Amino acid sequence: MQIRLANDEEIFSIAGFQLKMAKETENIELDRTTVENGVRSVFQDKHKGTYVVALEQDTVIGSLLITYEWSDWRNSVVLWIQSVYVIPEYRSQGVFRLLYNYVKKIANEDKNVSGIRLYVDKTNKNAMKVYKTIGMNGEHYHVFEWMK
Repeated sequence: MQIRLANDEEIFSIAGFQLKMAKETENIELDRTTVENGVRSVFQDKHKGTYVVALEQDTVIGSLLITYEWSDWRNSVVLWIQSVYVIPEYRSQGVFRLLYNYVKKIANEDKNVSGIRLYVDKTNKNAMKVYKTIGMNGEHYHVFEWMK
């Protein structure tokens, strides 16, 4: 299995993952064109984020998005992991762990990065178990939102 930064040839795979994730996790049908344009936008503007992909024999089997939060408390960047998706037949095989370790390596090698965060739906017990297993904790913050 190979883990690397995604390239724009993978836009449609990543967008497809996001459509599937929305349906699986929230039973929402997203607009394909909007999602494809949203993913493409990340490749066009690196300030928005960076995708990381997992490949098995040149087939994308998982991905995540890294976005950036400035922390004035730490005078550094916090990496946010978002849009995580692993195709069902590869789940429970350590794909997310490999993706996470790749992000952690990026964080450890960059003195301007102070840590990694992610958010998880409070009903997604399986994901929370995985995140705790890899050494993350969810004891410090609750995320509140307002979405238009």
